[in-house]
Parts: sequence; C-alpha cells; structure tokens
Amino acid sequence: MKKVTRLVIADDSPRARHGECAVLAVQPGIEVVGEAADGKEAIRLVEAIQPDGVILDVRMPGMDGLQASRIIKDRWPEIKVIVLSMYAAYREEALATGADAFLVKGCPTKELLDAIGKFSNGV
Repeated sequence: MKKVTRLVIADDSPRARHGECAVLAVQPGIEVVGEAADGKEAIRLVEAIQPDGVILDVRMPGMDGLQASRIIKDRWPEIKVIVLSMYAAYREEALATGADAFLVKGCPTKELLDAIGKFSNGV
C-alpha cells in the first residue's frame, strides 16, 4: 500500500491556499493536514503535526516563507519544503534556505505533483 504524503500549505492569500488545497485534494496519496497564513503559523503546524512536507509562499506578513523554510529545515531536516513564489528571482535564495524545491506560482499542476512525488518516495 502506498504511503500517504501529508502536507501543510502556507500562503497569506486564502484564495491561493484554497486553490492549492483543491488541486491536491483530488490527488491520490496526498493529504493536506494543515493550512497557515504566515510563516510562524506554518512552523507551529509543522511542530504539532510533523507532516511529510510543507509548501510555503515566499511573501507573507510577519515571517515570510524564506525565514520559515530556514527554520523548518534547521529543526526538522527530514521534512521536505517546497517554496512557491510569483517571482522566479527568489529561486536561488529559496534553495539557499535548504528548501527541497522552488516553483513559480501558476506552474503546471504536474510540476507541483512531480516535486511532491520526488520527496514522498523518500528521495
């Protein structure tokens, strides 16, 4: 039986969060187990839930996704992080935080699923 990949989604835009959740909800083997509106909330959820991965928006109020990625990877290196942004210019900085993947918002769903698939198989 295939393991279910448990994810936390963090984005300050409820519309973006709900859109990501809707896309992921219909995918077999993926379960969204938490939603956060900022980096601090994402870290609290990661600590409480211990998901397999977290999808972080770069630009959020308070603590942004880059800060949250750095903290998550420092405290829980086994938890995979995908950073999303409207701006490709954040790629290098996002990966420097230890993030496992960087994707541009609005990318094809297949790119997001491929990124999740890579780490859900223990890669």
